[in-house]
Amino acid sequence: MISGGGTGGHIHPALAIADEIRRRYPTCEIQFVGAKDRMEMEKVPAAGYPIEGLWITGIDRNWKSFRNWIFPLKLLSSIWKARKLIRTFQPQLVIGVGGFASGPLLFVAAKKNIPTAIQEQNSFPGITNRLLAKQVKLICAGFPGLDRWFPAERIKETGNPLREQVIQAVEKSNRKEALDHFDFKGERPVVFIMGGSLGAGSINEAVKKLIQNANDSLPFDLLWQCGSRYFQSMQSFMQQLPARQGSQVRCLGFIDRMDLAYQAADIITSRAGAMSIAELALVGKPTILVPSPNVAEDHQTKNARSLSDRGGALILSDQSVSDELGNTLISLLNDRNRCVELSENLKAAAKPDAVKDVVNELERLL
Repeated sequence: MISGGGTGGHIHPALAIADEIRRRYPTCEIQFVGAKDRMEMEKVPAAGYPIEGLWITGIDRNWKSFRNWIFPLKLLSSIWKARKLIRTFQPQLVIGVGGFASGPLLFVAAKKNIPTAIQEQNSFPGITNRLLAKQVKLICAGFPGLDRWFPAERIKETGNPLREQVIQAVEKSNRKEALDHFDFKGERPVVFIMGGSLGAGSINEAVKKLIQNANDSLPFDLLWQCGSRYFQSMQSFMQQLPARQGSQVRCLGFIDRMDLAYQAADIITSRAGAMSIAELALVGKPTILVPSPNVAEDHQTKNARSLSDRGGALILSDQSVSDELGNTLISLLNDRNRCVELSENLKAAAKPDAVKDVVNELERLL
C-alpha cells in the first residue's frame, strides 16, 4: 500500500515507486490511499493504479477555523477506515510519501507491526512525516541532513524518485529538436523561466520588468512559462511589445514538453519544489532558484539552500526577484566559468537511480 498526496510533489514520487515495484514484480498488487477530493484521486487512477480516499485534511494555521474543530472527527474516521483497508488488503509493506492521508494509514500499519517506510522529498520534512518518523522502520531521504528530525539509523539518502518516462525524455531529447519545437533559431542564448504549472505572480512581474528594461531588444531568447492562471493577462502584455522584442519571447501558459524546454535552455529560473530540483539536477543547466514563500514551513527555501550550499544553484528571494532577476541573468550569461561551475555542481547532486535505490531499500526492509 502506498499512501499520501495532496500535491504533485508527493504524487509523482509515489507513482515512480509504484512503477518500479511493478517492473520488478509484475504480479504484485499495489493499492494507493489518498485524501478525498485531493488531486491524487484523479492522478493515481489515470496512471493505472486503484486508490481509496480517506476523509482527512490538514490543520489550519488559524486555530479558530471550523476545519480545526472537525479535525479530530476526521482523524478518527480516517484511522477507522485505515484499519478496515489494511484488514481487507493485508499488505506486506506500507509506504508513505507525505501529505495528510499517509498519517492514519502508516500509524495503523506500524501498530500492527507491518513493515513501514516513508519517502521524504524535502530538506525540511512535513509535519506528517515528522510525526511518523519514530513509528516507521525506514526513511528514504531526498536530501542530506534529515538526521536533525529523523532517527539517523533509519535514514537512507536515496534522492527523490523520478518516473522512468521523465528520465528517458530528458536524456533522449536533443537541442536542435528542442530549438525547432519552440521556433528558436539557435543564434542567441536561451533563458527558460518558469513558475510552476499555475504560474507565480512575482516571477511573472520580474519577467515583465526585465523585458521592459531591455528597451528594443533582449540579449537572449526567452522561453517563459507564465502559468495557466496568468496566461491571458501575460498575453495582453505581449501584444503591446515592439515586434522585434516580441519575436524573442515565447510566452506559454503550460509546457507539455518540459524535456524539450530543459534542452533548449542555456540558463533556467525555477521555483524550488523538491521534484523540480530533482529534474533540474538531472538536466544540469545553470539554475536560479526562486523559492515560493507560500508553502508549508518555507520548505522550498530550505530545499534551495541545500543545493546552493553545494554550489549547485543561485538563489533569489521572492521579494527581490523583480529587481534582481535581469541583472543576475546577464551576469551569468557573461560569466562562462561560473556557468560551468554551477552546472557541474548541480549534476553532482543528481540521483538518476533514486527510484531503484528506494525500491532496493524497500526490498531489504522486507
